[in-house]
Amino acid sequence: MDSRLDNAPCGYFSITDAGIIREVNQTLLNMLQHDNSELAGLHVESVLSVTNKLLFHTYFYPHIQLYGQVNEMYMSLRTNSGGDVPVLLNGIRRTRDGESRIDIAVVEMRKRIEHEKDVLQTKVKLQELYQATNEANKRLELLNEEYERKQQELMLINSRLEAMATTDPLTGLRNRRYFQDHLTTLLAKHQDSGQPLSMLIIDIDHFKHINDTYGHPIGDIVLAKLAELLQSMSRETDIIARFGGEEFVAILPETGKEQAVDIAEALCRATAATPMDDYRITISLGVATAEVGETNGTLVKKADTALYASKSGGRNRVTHAGDL
Repeated sequence: MDSRLDNAPCGYFSITDAGIIREVNQTLLNMLQHDNSELAGLHVESVLSVTNKLLFHTYFYPHIQLYGQVNEMYMSLRTNSGGDVPVLLNGIRRTRDGESRIDIAVVEMRKRIEHEKDVLQTKVKLQELYQATNEANKRLELLNEEYERKQQELMLINSRLEAMATTDPLTGLRNRRYFQDHLTTLLAKHQDSGQPLSMLIIDIDHFKHINDTYGHPIGDIVLAKLAELLQSMSRETDIIARFGGEEFVAILPETGKEQAVDIAEALCRATAATPMDDYRITISLGVATAEVGETNGTLVKKADTALYASKSGGRNRVTHAGDL
């Protein structure tokens, strides 16, 4: 061994993968009160207490096999007289002369009372901690599975609640709340893009007479059948909703006055020609097309005024607010 290494200010020894001591420097021999002939060829456990054997096998060997080195490991080496020398140990695994060796540097440490306490607690609780960790991981997995299941259930419930909050239960169409929210959004887009936007208000003619003559169950059938017809004739981008009572509304994105009137008249003709179960009805429609600075309130009011004109003018007809 090189004389500088032999008398280095820290201890040094080299072991095989099997733990057999191959080399020991004089510094470590002095530290452990040994001669070279007494340690060379012995197992490293010969300089370890029972306690430190456990620590060496549960931490040092697995760590150096996985990562090739161990840094700042605190432990105690046993002296020839049976005493303990607290040390800071660093190790590295290398192949030398065709044999795998673990080179270990040892620095004597005296001020480590607190660390000794930690080591003692660790070795006593090591198995308990391992078992507790496994159990905790299993519980965590179960909790995570439960969380995922509850999350899916919550999403489904929220989806159903959202549908209930925005859907008319009788007709299955969107309700007034949904209509108003989306009219606000589409009006904002209309103001930004300049694309035309129109809406219809649709009212069943003499609906009170149907309820009074045939009863509310028949009136409900008529409402549901008209809703089916309106939905079947709507475009993908249109929003059809029940406004309340016998009134329905339709938002027609990217639709100007002439096209909106054409759509309204087609609905008017189709309704008059389509039996609603065993009954026939007609509808009156008011049409309004958004202008610059339009709001929900002003657009709905214009369409409502146009609807009133259709009903006043004999019903079963279409009126555009711009023609009044």
